[in-house]
Amino acid sequence: MREREPTPIVFLHRAETLNRVKLEYFAKLSTEVILESLATGQDGSLKTRPDGLLLDGHHRLAVLLGRGLDIHSLPRTIIEKEV
Repeated sequence: MREREPTPIVFLHRAETLNRVKLEYFAKLSTEVILESLATGQDGSLKTRPDGLLLDGHHRLAVLLGRGLDIHSLPRTIIEKEV
C-alpha cells in the first residue's frame, strides 16, 4: 500500500502581512531549532486544517521556505473546524 502524499500547506496570511520583527527573530534561529518548535506535541506546533490551511507557524514556515526547505512534508497537528 502506497503512503498518501501530505496535503500541501496553504498560508492563511500573505507574506507581506507577516510581522517583520517576528520574521527577523526567527531568521536568527537555526533550522533545527525552528523545526523542533514546530514538532507535534509542542505548544507552538505546526497546525493546519485538514485541507492544509495553515493556522499556526506562519513566520517560522516563511523562514524555512526562504531557506529552501520542503515545508509541505512536515508533521503537523490537524485541527478540525468546529461547527
